[in-house]
Amino acid sequence: MLLGIALVVGFLFLARPVLIPLALALLITFLLAPVVTWLTRRRLGRVPSATLVTLAALSLTVLVGWGIARQVGALIESYPQYERNINAKIAGLRWVGREGTVERARNVASRVQRQLERADVEDTPEEAEVRRAQPVRMVVDPGPFRIAEFWSFAGPILAPLAAAALVIVLVFFMLMGREDLRDRFIALMGERQLAQTTRALDDAGSRISRFLMTQLAINASFGVVVGIGLFLLGIPFAALWGAIAFVLRYIPYLGPWLAMLLPLSMALLVTSDWSASLAVVALFAVVEGVTNLLVEPMLYGRGIGVSQPALLMAVAFWTWLWGPVGLVLASPLTVCLVVLGRHAPNLKFLDTLLGDRPALEPQQRFYQRLLARDQDEAAEIADAELERRTLPEIYESLLVPALNAVRQDARMDRIEESGVQQLSEAVREIAEALARQPAAGAKMTQTTEEDALSGARIRLLGIPSRDAADEAALAMLAALLPENSCDWTVANRAQDTQDLVSLIEREKPDLVCVASIPPGGVTHARHLCTRLHARFPGMRIVIGRWGSTGDRERERAQLLSAGAERVDVRLLDTLRFCSGLAGDSERPGASARPVAMGTFDPT
Repeated sequence: MLLGIALVVGFLFLARPVLIPLALALLITFLLAPVVTWLTRRRLGRVPSATLVTLAALSLTVLVGWGIARQVGALIESYPQYERNINAKIAGLRWVGREGTVERARNVASRVQRQLERADVEDTPEEAEVRRAQPVRMVVDPGPFRIAEFWSFAGPILAPLAAAALVIVLVFFMLMGREDLRDRFIALMGERQLAQTTRALDDAGSRISRFLMTQLAINASFGVVVGIGLFLLGIPFAALWGAIAFVLRYIPYLGPWLAMLLPLSMALLVTSDWSASLAVVALFAVVEGVTNLLVEPMLYGRGIGVSQPALLMAVAFWTWLWGPVGLVLASPLTVCLVVLGRHAPNLKFLDTLLGDRPALEPQQRFYQRLLARDQDEAAEIADAELERRTLPEIYESLLVPALNAVRQDARMDRIEESGVQQLSEAVREIAEALARQPAAGAKMTQTTEEDALSGARIRLLGIPSRDAADEAALAMLAALLPENSCDWTVANRAQDTQDLVSLIEREKPDLVCVASIPPGGVTHARHLCTRLHARFPGMRIVIGRWGSTGDRERERAQLLSAGAERVDVRLLDTLRFCSGLAGDSERPGASARPVAMGTFDPT
């Protein structure tokens, strides 16, 4: 993997003269493709549409560049008339710093310099002779004009022009042959993935185009508003500063403030006080704040799909790799990589590394925080889920999978028995805390309003099959049961079979619920069910194999043959069954099952 990363980075660096124009051409193609498609659907034709859009974009770019060049030339020519103001400000700063830290530091530096000059020793005769010696200069006839000399001053000018010409040609041919490029890419992926590749390309292309157009509109609006604001403030060359702000805003986070430095310096030149400078700072702060906090969330939705730390690292990487061009292209290139990672299975790691979506599912994050002994953060995850889910759904999708993971890790010797006890107790405490919150709402039952008013109550006995994980699961079931219709008792997991028999004879429950959290534990639950059914043949027994993902039918057959009435793999199914017993037990004609030593009545 490290060798592959090194090869990719080395290729990106060495091939930057070709890759930078290619990346620019791809981004511009995504930006202009919707316009070409719109013109094509108006029966203009693919070639005329691509030609017209390319020429329009090129003309607009040349026009803007020409305007910026004129503004820069005028700025250079007008500098001498503003030199007096900047000298006055420098003099003011010197006056403020007089007898202060700056002045004292300058005095110390002067004294050190004088001491160093006094410390110079007189040269030795050999050093004096070397000092008096004159260097020998070789005079060579330059001869006729050579290509190397021409390239020394023409190369820095022709190289950017050649790159720009390459970008223009690539954009034109990509716009004209976009469907052909898409078909070739689909052919490379294979016919078996035709539907998936087509859907991914269409979705990725539309998302990237929409993002680039939205970013262009936002940055252009930012530049226009900044230019108008600077013009109203009386800052010269406001159009130039607005154009620079438009370009630099492609740099995440730092771009607007880098763009502010130039008009701020201009404000220092044209005025003798500091009011204009403060006004420029306030203008950029207000415009950037409104754009960042209001406009972008409204247009981008929940975001651009890239996490903030990943975007900063991407900016540093592309700047190191491609220089200033990489600094501007970092944000759109990163967004393109994230979109491709979400649609291409082989590139999913890009979405995991750079995307803003959580890398772990809520149940994985919940269990990970439990393993890290961070019960507070685990409780925060559960509280966040409570805002969009009901309490039974959170128990089913978050807490029960955590108990399954505890049992699985214990089975694989990844955690010790003491760890099972601690993690299960943490899950139980979080479950009880969730049930006490007002946001938990009414607990889900299957009883009707008539059943609730009838005053029917049943006795339920919960028996943990093995350890603290089963006890925590029973605690969740008890928290969800309707309090006005159920009397709930939980046996101690340390009790043996004879103690359980005594408890059942004393409590006379209408239903016994045995919790056996998978994986494993089928044999133990079957043995317990067999003993209880042999002692109390008419007793109703429910086995809770909540969260089971194994051979469910085989487990169900084994437990039903041992005397269980039903085997549930979902906590909600057991909850509905227990809740429904209250109304059935008091209805006329309902079958009342004897509990302790009675016999089972099949009617």
